[in-house]
Parts: sequence; structure tokens; C-alpha cells
Amino acid sequence: MSPVRILLVEDDELFRLGLRVRLQQEPDLEIVAEAEDGETAVELATQQSLDVVLLDVGLPGIGGLEACRQIKQQSNLPILVLTSHSQTTLITRLIEAGAQGYCLKGIAAETLVLALRSIAAGASWWDQTATKEIRSALENPIPKEELDNRAVLTHPLTHREQEILELLASGKTNQEIADLLYIASGTVRVHVHAILHKLEVRDRTQAVIVALQQHLIPQNH
Repeated sequence: MSPVRILLVEDDELFRLGLRVRLQQEPDLEIVAEAEDGETAVELATQQSLDVVLLDVGLPGIGGLEACRQIKQQSNLPILVLTSHSQTTLITRLIEAGAQGYCLKGIAAETLVLALRSIAAGASWWDQTATKEIRSALENPIPKEELDNRAVLTHPLTHREQEILELLASGKTNQEIADLLYIASGTVRVHVHAILHKLEVRDRTQAVIVALQQHLIPQNH
């Protein structure tokens, strides 16, 4: 199996070195490119063959948040944010920008490795701070006026898409969904793309949040 190819984005040279040394101890992880500012990160994300971006937020230049947004728009790579910032407003903006995960610096190395593997496999990874923010978003539904503008889907979800959406909400990866439904993982990707298009969102996390807010799936996910 090919190793997970990582773009490491961190402006602190010593911290970046420490991350590189630790992550390269894992045979299934490979640092293929590094950046110390947002502009370089966006450029490398479109030029390199990558599986996941490990992204700091406090970057010089355009900053980590804007880099996250541009990387998602240009390459749609999965992004795991690793930062010392824990403001809930930042977490909300990162979710809106398309990040698939969020961890605070100081996380155990073993946990970071697990998070990277999960993100690369198509799942999401949120630490306790981010999880609280996501739950808060679910407990404070979007205004009725906004729901009225988007609640009735022009193309309703099919039965299979509904099944897959509920499994996404349970944290299943594409391969796990494929195994459970006895279909090819490529077929799952096609359905996930259709779900994102119909819900007018950019990634799986946003799809689950919107689906829960609009009661498209049970609230116990």
C-alpha cells in the first residue's frame, strides 16, 4: 500500500522539523512537501501529488484560513488543521472553509498520526473543542428564512444517498460504507459527490451539519 502523502504547512521551523521527524517514523506516512506561508501552501497543493494537508492557521501572508479556503477550491484536498488557536469563531470559519479536521498543538503524537490516517481515508477528525462548536451549531439551527430558501431540494436525495448520508454522519469512511452496503468505493464517491451538490455544501462535515439542521437524518448521529 502506498504511504499517505502529506503537505506539511507550518511557519515555525523548529516545530515543523519536529513534526517531520516524528511523522516520518510511520511507514505509512510520507512528508512530500513543506511550506511556511499560505501562498506557498496553495501553490504546492496544486502542483504536488498529495493525499492530505496538515495546516497551521497562524501563517504569514494570506494566513491559514484563506489558504484552507483556496486549497479546497483549487484541489479539494482533505485538510487537517493543527493550531494553537482555540477560538470557537475560528473553528466555525474553518468548517465553512472546508477543513476536515482540527487539532490543538500539544496533541499526543499517536493521536495526530491517527487523525492524519482518518482524514486521508475520507473521515473527519475534530478534537473536543471543535466538537463542542459543531454541537452548538446543531443546537442553534439556521434561521427559518434561510431554510425556506434552501430546504426544499430541487433534486431530493435518493434512498441510497440517504443511506450514505446517515453513514457519513456516523463517521464512516468511504471504504467502510462500501463494505456495509456491498458496493464499490468508487460508487460511494459518486453518491457522496451527488449529496454535496444537492445540499449545496463543499465537504462531508458541512453536509452532516446541514442534514442534521434540516432534519434530513436522525438527531442521534
